[in-house]
Amino acid sequence: MANRTFHHFFAGIFLLSLLGASASAQETETKPGQKIRTVSIPISIFTKQELREDRMEEFVQAERLIVREDKREQVILSIRSVEDAPLALAILIQEDLAAAVNLQLRDLAEFINGLPKGSRVMVGYLRGGGLQVRQRFTDDLSAAAQTLRIVTSSPGSAPRNPYDGIIDALNRFDALPAGRRAILLVSDGLDLSQGVSSSTPSQSLDLDRAILRAQRRSVAVFSFYSPASFTEGGRSELILNGQGSLQRLSDETGGRAFFQGSIAPISFLPFFRDLRLLLNRQFLLTYLSTNVKKGYYRVEVLSTNPDVKIEHPKGYYYR
Repeated sequence: MANRTFHHFFAGIFLLSLLGASASAQETETKPGQKIRTVSIPISIFTKQELREDRMEEFVQAERLIVREDKREQVILSIRSVEDAPLALAILIQEDLAAAVNLQLRDLAEFINGLPKGSRVMVGYLRGGGLQVRQRFTDDLSAAAQTLRIVTSSPGSAPRNPYDGIIDALNRFDALPAGRRAILLVSDGLDLSQGVSSSTPSQSLDLDRAILRAQRRSVAVFSFYSPASFTEGGRSELILNGQGSLQRLSDETGGRAFFQGSIAPISFLPFFRDLRLLLNRQFLLTYLSTNVKKGYYRVEVLSTNPDVKIEHPKGYYYR
C-alpha cells in the first residue's frame, strides 16, 4: 500500500482514500465457496506528542496502515475523512451528577455549535426511568444545544447504572446512514446495580454489554468523569471503580476517557479542546475481514511510522 499523508487544515482533516468502498457490514461473495465481510471502525490518528504539547501539526505522515484481526492482517478498502463521513454524536448526561456540572453547560453548548457542518447531534439524560431524549439526532446544531438543561443532582433520579442508557442510545444510531459515530458521556461511570463488589470494571455485566454493542455499531465512546450521588465526596473505592469503568468503555470502543483526579473538573474546556482534536482527526476505516465465523475478534490498527498514535476499538463481536 502506498504511503498516505494526513493533512490538517484549520478545523478539518482531508484524507486520500485508498479505494472507493461501501461501509456496509454485509457478507460479500468473492469466489465459489469463499465469503468475506466488510467491516468499518472509527480510528483517530495523531502524533504521540500532539495532545501533550498542545499543538496542531500541519500534517501527519502516517506511512502505511496495517489492520489485523486476531493477529491476521486484513485488506484495507478505504479511509473516509471528516468531510466524507459526517459525524453523528450522542451527548448523554447522567441526571444525578453533582450540581457543579451545571456550570459547564454553556461550554458544552459552544462545543455543539462548533461541530463541523453536517454533523448530527442527539441530546439525552440518563435517569432512573431510563434514557430521556431531549433532542433526537438533528443537523440543526443550535437547536440541539438549546435542549441542554440543568441536572437535578438528586439521588432519586439516579439511573440504575449509566450503561443501560448507553445501550438505549446505541440503538438510535441504527436509523442513521453509515458514517463516523460517537458518544460523549458525562458520568461518574459507577454501576452499583449488582452491589459494590460487582462495580469494578471487570465485573459489571452492563458495562460489558455496552462495550460489545458500541463495537458492533462502530461507535466510539468519549467520557468525561464528573462525580454523582455515590461518588461526590464518597469512598475512593467507588470513585476508582467508576473511573476505571469509563476508562475501559472508552479504550475498548476507540474513544478516550477524561478525568481531573477524583474531583469534579473545574472546567471542561481542556477536555473539549482535546476532544475536538480527536474528532477532527477521526476517520472511518473500512476493510475486508476473512473471519466469517460468529465470535469476538480483536482488532489492531498500526502505522509503520513509530511517531504516529492510532486510537481504535479493541475488537468487536460478529454474529
